[in-house]
Amino acid sequence: MDFPKLNILLCLSIFLLSSFRAHAKVEFDYCDKKANYDVKVSAVEISPEPVVSGKPATFKIKASSGQAISGGKLVIAVSYLGIPVRTENHDFCEEVSSCPVASGDFVISHTQTLPSFTPPGSYTLKMTLKDNKNELLTCIKFSFKIQFGSMVSDA
Repeated sequence: MDFPKLNILLCLSIFLLSSFRAHAKVEFDYCDKKANYDVKVSAVEISPEPVVSGKPATFKIKASSGQAISGGKLVIAVSYLGIPVRTENHDFCEEVSSCPVASGDFVISHTQTLPSFTPPGSYTLKMTLKDNKNELLTCIKFSFKIQFGSMVSDA
């Protein structure tokens, strides 16, 4: 057996598998499957996946709208084991690359570092987007995982 070739193949496989884990598309559901939301979500991406406590994590929501959005409120509610653990309100314009958002495709991107003591496990996130008139534009739910990060500083 040719061990150098086997080692190269093994290292390449580990690299490819780890890169797939680091950035994952996530399945999501609309909060009301019968609703016809003005903002249509096409994808949710989390990086890294799973999220690591004490390290930055980025959530990207790719969406589209038939009309411009000049502002609004993004509400993020997180549950752990079905128990609400955190709710945050964000200005929509601070979570997109430019505001107002013209009709068409746009990306909501939110980066946050979770405390290093965040318990590992499965979490559920519910995101609602309302316009300046407090009208609901969209609502989605998805699950994600958190794992413990290193308790030793990287510095």
